[in-house]
Amino acid sequence: MKKYTNTGSKDTRSGFGDGLTELGQTNENVVALCADLTGSLKMNEFKDNHPERFFQIGIAEANMIGIAAGMTIGGKIPFTGTFANFSTGRVYDQIRQSVAYSDKNVKICASHAGITLGEDGATHQILEDIGLMKMLPGMTVINTCDYNQTKAATLAIAAHHGPVYLRFGRPKVANFTPADQKFEIGKAVQLTEGTDVTIVATGHLVWEALQAAETLEAEGISAEVINIHTIKPLDEAAILNSVAKTGCIVTAEEHNFLGGLGESVARTLALNTPAPQEFVATQDTFGESGTPAQLMEKYGLNAASIVKATQKVIKRK
Repeated sequence: MKKYTNTGSKDTRSGFGDGLTELGQTNENVVALCADLTGSLKMNEFKDNHPERFFQIGIAEANMIGIAAGMTIGGKIPFTGTFANFSTGRVYDQIRQSVAYSDKNVKICASHAGITLGEDGATHQILEDIGLMKMLPGMTVINTCDYNQTKAATLAIAAHHGPVYLRFGRPKVANFTPADQKFEIGKAVQLTEGTDVTIVATGHLVWEALQAAETLEAEGISAEVINIHTIKPLDEAAILNSVAKTGCIVTAEEHNFLGGLGESVARTLALNTPAPQEFVATQDTFGESGTPAQLMEKYGLNAASIVKATQKVIKRK
């Protein structure tokens, strides 16, 4: 099985910040808006280098989305930045009406997603944002796994015309994908080849899936790991081709099992080739305060849970 190396843990939000900085130098139409969280979103360098293209909106997220939608009419490519909870739940009406319905070229960039926001607790965490955003017609939904992939995705969405939701996180996590990777929206990345089970993971759970695959290999189980960085549009062909070989699948995500990646995969299987599936995700619950590691363990969002789900799904074949 192909092995992956952590080249140094980094937070994915810094990948967004560095990608945005590069866009500021290469694309004069890129503008940035922030809702009073410039430092947390790593937007300081863009602000310092391009003050005329940076807009501090304050704690007024609905206004930020409306301004961003208006900017697209003049040909600008606005990137909005705040926490995932405030990027989606707080401003869903504005996103639906002013961005999605109107097909505006707004890039909604959301940090501190899932429960790994940690100590700030349930009011700031969000585990339903993927579901909210993927149900909007025309909305592209991306959930990156590490620093390098987040930077590459930030660059890629600037060239994509249409509304995008880019989701990333706060904690430092393994950085293992290539620095020079080509990010293709809607194209899954197969990380390992396997014959016994397909594991599709997104976001922080991709690295956990790779760790689980190593454990499973030691147990004589061959796992095919696929990185689903784009949840919508979903690379259905990659999933179906893999499951045709392995006969079962585990989905892993830092999100509620209702409305997330797992449900999109289940729909794909149901409409094409039904197969046993197990979900590694939160079980219709809010989060709580704690360190990211503590919460990932408590809510079963780690390599050990993926191993257990794999063992269970294989017995169902």
